[in-house]
Parts: sequence; structure tokens; C-alpha cells
Amino acid sequence: MHKQLIKKILRYTRNLLIFFFASTILAVLVYRFMPVYITPLMVIRSVQQITSGDKPTWKHTWVSFDKISPNLPMAVIASEDNRFATHNGFDFIEIKKAMKENEKRKKKRGASTISQQTAKNVFLWPQSSWVRKGFEVYFTFLIELFWSKERIMEVYLNSIEMGNGIYGAQAAAKYKFNTTAAKLTKAQCALIAATLPNPIRFNSAKPSPYILKRQKQILRLMNLVPKFPPASAKKPVEKKKAKKSKR
Repeated sequence: MHKQLIKKILRYTRNLLIFFFASTILAVLVYRFMPVYITPLMVIRSVQQITSGDKPTWKHTWVSFDKISPNLPMAVIASEDNRFATHNGFDFIEIKKAMKENEKRKKKRGASTISQQTAKNVFLWPQSSWVRKGFEVYFTFLIELFWSKERIMEVYLNSIEMGNGIYGAQAAAKYKFNTTAAKLTKAQCALIAATLPNPIRFNSAKPSPYILKRQKQILRLMNLVPKFPPASAKKPVEKKKAKKSKR
């Protein structure tokens, strides 16, 4: 009886692990091509609004990467993750810096990359814990393996919380600046990026002196970080078009 019970537990554990890895890898592969219309955070925020007696607010419109101002990825890279284009999902230089600084700081600072934030936004929940961090590492590894950097950025800019009930570049552009994601100016993109650490507390449409100061810092850094996506990534496409035009 004892051996049979152990066998059952092992079989159940094995099947559970197979299901977990198969389902998560499939989800990552599907989202490599399919727009992300809903995230756990959107659902959690709506439930929080309902339980607090407020009307649930959910403003989100998916737009492709080419319909987002090229200034916005530059702004979030400058603000959130300078080495996004070159790291493998984890910025070990920033992690070491954060660990050293946190020895003396009362308020701990993180070193999450855009890839890690994307993994968290799309597949996980916002509350920080060691369990969530473990899953975050796993999903970050998967999206870095199966998605391009441009796809990670596209999903990030479409799923990130940018205000109370506002998710993604298109909704932020419409409800914060009365425009579209494609027409966001460099200054507006820098304001959005400046509020990302806490978009509920800080309003990019009505920036505080602190956010205006952050905007200036981000605008300066935008001129220093490498262009994203790199121009070299577009060259093969341009060559093919050129060959077709000759015919």
C-alpha cells in the first residue's frame, strides 16, 4: 500500500509537471504571434475597483509596434532598462549595483528588466514574493528564447499599466494626451516613461515637479542609449525590396 501511494504521488507529480511545462510553453508560443488583449493585472485591478465600490475602468487597445511612436521604446529603455537590446533578459550589472546599494538603502530598489516586467505583466500577478520571482525568471527565460526583442517591446508597450485603468500606449495616448500612440511626441513619451514606476500615483498628463525633473533626465538619456530597434535589423528587408523594384 505504501509503495502504491508513492507511485501514485510520483505519477501525479510527473503529469502535473508535464502539463505545466507544456501549457506555459504553448502560451508563450501563441503570444509570440497573437495580440495580448487581457492580462492578470487588468483583471486584478478591475476586481479591486469593484470591491472598493468603484466602477471598473479598463481602457486598452492593442496596436502593432509600427503604430507606436519610435520615441516611446527609446524613452522606456532610457528610463527602465538601458541594456535591454543586449542582455538575455537579466541585467546582471544592474542586479549587482542594486544589491550593493540596498545594503545602505532603507527603501530597496529592484533591477527588473523590460523582459522581466513583460513576463510578469502577461503571465503573472503583481504582488512580489519569492514564488512569483521564481515564475518570473522562468517566463523571462521563455520569452527571451522564443520572442524577438522587438516582440517583447511590442507586448510590453501594449500591456504595461500607464494610469488608473489605462493599459498600453494607445490608451495612454488617447486618455492622457488626446492623440494616438503613433503621434506621441518625444516629450510626451518621456513623461509616460517617468511615471511607469508608479502610474497610479503619478499622472503623465498632469506632471508634478518630480515627474518633470525625471522627464528631463529621460530626454537626456534618450540621446545616449543605442537606437531601438537597431537599424541593422531592417537592412535585409530593405535589400529584398530593392531587388523587387529592379525587376
